[in-house]
Amino acid sequence: MKSSTRGQELTQSPIRSLIPFARKAKENGIEILHLNIGQPDIPTPEAALDRVRSLHDEVIRYGASEGMLSLRKRVCQYYSKFDIDIDTSDIMVTTGASEAIQFSLFSCFDPGDQIILPEPFYANYLGYTQMSGIQIVPVTSTLDEQFELPSTEAFYNCITERTKGIFLCNPGNPTGKLYSRESLIRLAKLVKEENLFLIVDEVYREFCYDGDFYSVLNIESIRDNVIVIDSISKVFSSCGARIGYVATRNKTLKNSMLRYAQLRLCPPHFGQILAEACYDACDEYLPDVKKEYNERRLYLYDRLSNMPGVKTYLPPAAFYNVVELPIDDAEIFCKWMLTEFQLDGKTVMMSPCDGFYINTSLGKKQVRIAYVLEKDKLSLAMDCLEAGLVAYNKVHQLAQSGQANA
Repeated sequence: MKSSTRGQELTQSPIRSLIPFARKAKENGIEILHLNIGQPDIPTPEAALDRVRSLHDEVIRYGASEGMLSLRKRVCQYYSKFDIDIDTSDIMVTTGASEAIQFSLFSCFDPGDQIILPEPFYANYLGYTQMSGIQIVPVTSTLDEQFELPSTEAFYNCITERTKGIFLCNPGNPTGKLYSRESLIRLAKLVKEENLFLIVDEVYREFCYDGDFYSVLNIESIRDNVIVIDSISKVFSSCGARIGYVATRNKTLKNSMLRYAQLRLCPPHFGQILAEACYDACDEYLPDVKKEYNERRLYLYDRLSNMPGVKTYLPPAAFYNVVELPIDDAEIFCKWMLTEFQLDGKTVMMSPCDGFYINTSLGKKQVRIAYVLEKDKLSLAMDCLEAGLVAYNKVHQLAQSGQANA
């Protein structure tokens, strides 16, 4: 029997595509310093873990498809600190931000519709749109321009009769870019004029170091056009809890999403309890977390800026950086680092950036680095990268010389 064509053709996540090589390296005794995936190493709030540990439920029953009311109330309270006035009926709890994205795409778009995304974008968006039968139309942002939000004219030039929405990630994954209030308001005018949906993934909202976060939920003129994706995964180091949510004031969309939510019955019970406790602890927990990520950000930028031939910028938010390396092919280099290189028994794992673009050639020499390791390990990772670049280019030059002499 043969598996489905759609399953075979679904784009593989570039974030995880090198895992088999990393496993093999570990089997051979090599320590892998993981900069390839946004898995925070900072502990989950202890008070939230204690809340889960203290549970004595005798039966774990089905919950509400839209999520626990107490959690949705807590999310609304949390949003108020960003001057967002939203009701519990506008919040739906999901099984991670991944499900929130899927519900949003299924509810806003029909197969064959088009959605505009600034590239580079979070690689899994490509898989979600493929599953939904939606075509991504990319509008390119560049490292040279520090991944600024493209102009309104650039978005307008991408619009066709099949365009139904725009999708942003703010703050950005993989870029660490923070879009300004002014640029979002300019884009909102286009959204209003063309009657488009505006979906914005805001899961990194708490990690803004240079500039203030501004949510599209604050733009009153497009209140019925906006869908916001959020999650506890990154902000509370709770990726495995699988709790996200979608926020929209559009009641028709919410009703559509509820139908999908009812099909999967309910979001995870223990994850919701953990999430509510995380929000209770956020005022005490988040300042130190943000301070730690900022220190890592500055250290990483300093190290990268001093590596010959490396092109980077200081990302103002999130915990990612897109880096252009002095190599021919980032995917080949990242694989080589896992299979052929080690420094004192260690090597580094990164994500090649071609999978973050529709125009894959734009990311051919770029990698995404997630600075989710404590500074001592981050230092070791930069030592590996710096030495690896020298060794790789030496091997590459010798190979080219050998071909020329052959």
